[in-house]
Amino acid sequence: MCGICGILYRDSKRPVEPVLLKAMADAIRHRGPDDEGFLIRGHVGLAMRRLSIIDVATGQQPIFNEDGSMAIVFNGEIYNHRLLRADLQARGHAFRTQSDTEVILHAYEEYGVDCVKKLNGMFGLAVWDGRRQRLFIARDRLGVKPLYYYLDGHRFVFGSELKALLQVPELPRRVNAKALDNFLTFEYIPSPLSIYENVFKVPQAHYLLWESGKVTLRPYWQLTYSATQGSEGERAEELLALLQDATKIRLMSEVPLGAFLSGGLDSSSIVALMARSSDRPVKTFSIGFTHSSYNELPYARAVSERFGTEHYEEIITPDAVHLTERIVGQLDEPFADFSVFPTLMVSEMARKHVTVVLSGDGGDEVLAGYDTYLADRWARRYDRVPAWLRRSLIEPAIRALPPTEKKKGAINKARRFIEGLRLPADLGHVRWMIFLQQAEKAALYTPDLMAGLAPFDPYDFIREKFSAVSAATPLDQQEYVDIHTYLADDILVKVDRMSMLVSLEARTPFLDYRFVEFCATLPPHLRLAGRQTKYLLKKAMQNLLPELILHRGKEGFSIPIKQWMKQELRPLMEEYLSVDRLRRGGEFQPATVQRLMQEHSAGKENHSHRLWALMSYQMWREHWLETRNEMEL
Repeated sequence: MCGICGILYRDSKRPVEPVLLKAMADAIRHRGPDDEGFLIRGHVGLAMRRLSIIDVATGQQPIFNEDGSMAIVFNGEIYNHRLLRADLQARGHAFRTQSDTEVILHAYEEYGVDCVKKLNGMFGLAVWDGRRQRLFIARDRLGVKPLYYYLDGHRFVFGSELKALLQVPELPRRVNAKALDNFLTFEYIPSPLSIYENVFKVPQAHYLLWESGKVTLRPYWQLTYSATQGSEGERAEELLALLQDATKIRLMSEVPLGAFLSGGLDSSSIVALMARSSDRPVKTFSIGFTHSSYNELPYARAVSERFGTEHYEEIITPDAVHLTERIVGQLDEPFADFSVFPTLMVSEMARKHVTVVLSGDGGDEVLAGYDTYLADRWARRYDRVPAWLRRSLIEPAIRALPPTEKKKGAINKARRFIEGLRLPADLGHVRWMIFLQQAEKAALYTPDLMAGLAPFDPYDFIREKFSAVSAATPLDQQEYVDIHTYLADDILVKVDRMSMLVSLEARTPFLDYRFVEFCATLPPHLRLAGRQTKYLLKKAMQNLLPELILHRGKEGFSIPIKQWMKQELRPLMEEYLSVDRLRRGGEFQPATVQRLMQEHSAGKENHSHRLWALMSYQMWREHWLETRNEMEL
């Protein structure tokens, strides 16, 4: 696992400055503390930071082809690299190392840009092709590894994180108003946007070519849904075999390896399959909270005992202020998913013992695990209730109920369900993944911000993804949307940034592209059967996992943030959302923000999502934008 970056000047006579390239690499040192490498050839510069996991002895980057005309820097793991190596050797390619990085370079020599179609893994990569004088960069099919880029009339800059790009003095630091609106709506910024104007993410399953100052961006993989025949038992056997293999190939490592274990179905399944593939006890890592509805340690312990893992767990009572400041300092663009907190804490605990972990991320998106899929079905049934009864009795009664301190609970779920129904029905299950509605924005945004957005529909990218699978079933459409939005730009961002902050590599068996393609062939009823989510996974794992795990409800990996915002984090919230600071930023109406804080603190409403997003944005702005702009003046 590594971090990569680079800069190319359109003017071939303008040399890359070694000091600048070094600064870009140093900005992402946390992604690879073991080594660094550089290539400077006139107007072209590539750099990397390495976390040594495969071919520790000889896998230093950049790696060159036989005649030195091509070079690669690479972030990720290629799990089928040995098979590819044998094929390439048979075709006459000579290897100097045992690394997967060199395999990619020779595959590029042999297949050109189609080399990415041969790779099974997670990656962000960059190849300088001196013969053609072009740069080839690419991102893996599901978007596990990140890649950003910036282009103007003089230069092309890329990197695993925005931090690397921000080392370039000429790069403008102007907030993209549309990205900000998307962030406050969904708690993340969807690809290809970034928080900065003219800085973009390479979308999942895309490659980019830079030649003579011009950029071409193209997809190389498309997920399609088409149900195939087979009995329930046969499909369950196929699922288990594929997931077992996806887990097994992710155990390759020359350094200690373990697993995150929340006690949910997905992480428990991965631990079970790791135990079947390893002759040593699996190391597992879990965290809990003193608040009972957020504490899942008993479930994790049950799985650990079942498979005899070497188990590590902690009850977390963190310094919430210090943790918040640390997280915002790492996140170089706004991100408001609460689960960054436990993800960082469990990553930090695991890093004391291992360098690589397997996680259960991706299972919810490919096997219909979210409550939002159920909510969409309930909404269709709820529509049959007479409108007068819904509007005059049911909905006012539910809104009148005060939120509870529980993680979910019947009252909190009912309130959230009614809130989602206020959004357009064509958004499907995404209605329950939206945290700031248009009417609320009208009261929150200043006239300047509203003017900067017009005309703009924050739901356009969601509707675009829905239409991309218009011939599929509603569930197929919903999963496709989640895989191409929420998974890539929220879940995987969280896991990558928090694990890499402590130099820990996280691997995701559920996102083996072969497994994802298989799940897309399952009839909807094998993914979501009545009220039972992940139906076929439960069938496949029924003889392996404890009943306690198979039949528990979906909880999610979260923290008691609504309590923290009333207690530990309240002074920090009031500091960053003060009237003076909001006026200085000029984007939000102070009176509206003050009302949100008062209602939340009094327990009248749960505004934790809105307040945390505003607070984290204000902290980001001061840390990454205002401070740096002041330094440049």
